[in-house]
Amino acid sequence: MPVCRDIIKVNTVGFCSIHDITPDVSAIVDKSGIFQGICTVAVRGSTAAVSTIEYEPGLLEDIPGLMQKLIPGGIPYEHDKTWGDGNGFSHLRSFLLKTSLTVPFDHSKLDLGTWQQIILIDFDNRPRSRELVVQLVGE
Repeated sequence: MPVCRDIIKVNTVGFCSIHDITPDVSAIVDKSGIFQGICTVAVRGSTAAVSTIEYEPGLLEDIPGLMQKLIPGGIPYEHDKTWGDGNGFSHLRSFLLKTSLTVPFDHSKLDLGTWQQIILIDFDNRPRSRELVVQLVGE
């Protein structure tokens, strides 16, 4: 069974910055030569997440607001006592959304809905250089 692995690099500003990585993932699937299978996208690190949304301005504002309501920044967390880096909220947000996503593909095209894009969300409290591993398995 053919396997393909590639890396996507994204520079972020943190603080719930949202990045559409669909074109990068699609390009990897397209050039892989694998006709049908599954694509897993995983961000390295524990203060970011990978998910899908309709990548539009309203949601790009709503998501940070939701995260602030669910897991507020600017308050102390037990994690902050361990490392003193003040990003306990970032780890909890990542835990909630998860660090990987699997999407099927067919005819070397991702099986996404019309308004569905794959996103990286960086929750950390500083800019980061993120690496995402894209792994394909199929035939």
